[in-house]
Amino acid sequence: MQPEILIAICVAVVIVFALLMGILSRYRKCPSDKILVIYGKVGSDKNGQARSAKCVHGGAAFIMPIIQSYQFMDLTPISINVDLKNALSKQNIRVDVPSRFTVGISTEPGIMQNAAERLLGLRMNEIQELAKDIIFGQLRLVVATMEIEEINNDRDKFLVAVSNNVEIELKKIGLRLINVNVTDINDESGYIEALGKEA
Repeated sequence: MQPEILIAICVAVVIVFALLMGILSRYRKCPSDKILVIYGKVGSDKNGQARSAKCVHGGAAFIMPIIQSYQFMDLTPISINVDLKNALSKQNIRVDVPSRFTVGISTEPGIMQNAAERLLGLRMNEIQELAKDIIFGQLRLVVATMEIEEINNDRDKFLVAVSNNVEIELKKIGLRLINVNVTDINDESGYIEALGKEA
């Protein structure tokens, strides 16, 4: 065999191998505890509008060189202490509602897209602060629509109202509510304590 042909074959093999390795290096697997967010030129949605990102959960995707890039978003639950103080009830009585909320990035398709657009690149503590602000506002809003007796005696109704309000707002930024735990309800005037003595 002539040396020129041998060199040409070797060069062709090296080029094919390099191309194959380049393609394989752009294939990304997404672990089950993360969301793979691909951004850049990612195509269009059902309506024909350009999408800002493509989200993959529990699968894999090919990242096009040059025109696409990627990041992972962590699905680890975030625990948030909300120490709501002096919230006005429907009767204008100030109450304290210390509670703990657990939230996480949603894997629901539309909501996952919201997370990619609003939370990508944020650190866990920044997401926590953003969620905490939303929760504070919604918790205060629910307390304002209920009487002290309802809040104190019908905790399930109170928790359902809080969960529903908070969930709607969290979805707008790509989060979902996992758990709500109201530890205690107090008021500065002693109204709740007096209700307990009457019972």
